[in-house]
Amino acid sequence: MFAKLAAILFVALSAFSTGAAAAPAPATSELVARGGSHSFDNYDGISSLSGFDNFYGSDNFDNSHFSESSITVVKEKEVVCHSESVEIIQQRLLVLQEMAKRIISEQICEVETQTVVFEQFHSSLHGFSRDLRRASGRGVGYDSGISSYFSNFYNSDSSLSTNDWGFSGHDLGHSYVVPSGNNWSNSHSFSSVGNAYRTARNAVTKF
Repeated sequence: MFAKLAAILFVALSAFSTGAAAAPAPATSELVARGGSHSFDNYDGISSLSGFDNFYGSDNFDNSHFSESSITVVKEKEVVCHSESVEIIQQRLLVLQEMAKRIISEQICEVETQTVVFEQFHSSLHGFSRDLRRASGRGVGYDSGISSYFSNFYNSDSSLSTNDWGFSGHDLGHSYVVPSGNNWSNSHSFSSVGNAYRTARNAVTKF
């Protein structure tokens, strides 16, 4: 159940934004181009960003290289979606949203690192939105191996775990589960899902 909820998190947080205004950063700290290769190892001399590029790679900040060719579908694990009340789903996703905020605010002290890590997290979620709209070429699913770590977030005293779970972003997709049973049909879904996406994006008031 938690694995399914963790996958759905990609959609709910894709529109999430702090909405806070900030002063322009010094020219030496700005990234002048979008995409491409940008190293954040020790970015701006910040030691807490040491090793940042190891997780996805310096050319893969938002995990946009996560492609169909990198996925290993777990064929023996048949999962069928089922519909719950949307309020139940929204409750779970709000919990996951606040967990992400707790991790970033409690376990990182440098605000610059908080900002870079959150922007990586936020931007990588857009990939799942593209999956849902059948724009990425990937099946709509989640990595069951990685999502299984959800239950390991807490220590016995309810503090956040700091254990190294032994994987990186390069492992994403090695245990991919694609639930069946959705109502997608090529004859109408590109239009209706596109309309739903645009309507939802129009409802976002701040970026």
